[in-house]
Amino acid sequence: MFRTQISSRHAPRLTVVARSSSLAVLTWCVCLASSFVGSAPALAQVGGTAGSAAGSAAGVAGSIEAPDLMVQRLSNDVLERIRTDRDIQNGDLRRVAEFVDATVMPKVDFARMTALAVGRNWRQATPEQQKQLMAEFRALLLRTYSGALSSARDVTLRLRPLRADPADTEIIVRSEILRPRSEPIQLDYRLQRSAEGWKIYDVNVLGIWLVESYRNQFAQEVSANGIDGLIRTLVEKNRAYDQAAARRG
Repeated sequence: MFRTQISSRHAPRLTVVARSSSLAVLTWCVCLASSFVGSAPALAQVGGTAGSAAGSAAGVAGSIEAPDLMVQRLSNDVLERIRTDRDIQNGDLRRVAEFVDATVMPKVDFARMTALAVGRNWRQATPEQQKQLMAEFRALLLRTYSGALSSARDVTLRLRPLRADPADTEIIVRSEILRPRSEPIQLDYRLQRSAEGWKIYDVNVLGIWLVESYRNQFAQEVSANGIDGLIRTLVEKNRAYDQAAARRG
């Protein structure tokens, strides 16, 4: 059965992440949970893991913002909003979603992230099913982690040196979450270069890549109940979160 938490072997590390730094959790859900408008694009191929090549160049051709600088700027924007917006600190889904749409969505390839999470079964889905999968997956990520934002006000992000070639089209930007009196938390991003600039499509917290962890769960659900079964399960999970929130007042 599909679970909102990751597999049991990852659970202890995820608990550490959630308790020690909400920024890591926020980046996990918000920087990947951009909203989707219109029909889902038909992705002919779903790529594998991204890598970084040897070299020392961090910039890219033309006027496209360098990927590490984009990640740093986006992270600073997210942190600043958490520090100044009490509604977001309290996990207000409407305010979190509004901020995602305005600030984060332009820098995220959520279509590719969802396609990679669904894996080979993505090709079996109709455009309408792909649209539903993206919408419900986004909602699940927001609901799962939006309540953990209040403790992210005292953290900062430190980029690790980027080693890439100007010709690279996919890279990993590595960073660390710094917390007072605590060990740094590993936080890495996979990005792909597009005509509009670099786009985030996966996030790694303490060695756990989001796409891989959800792909295993999604594959089990599709195998048992098909694409529509996966969509129904996501809808039910989101409804359960909303009902629990309503009971809490």
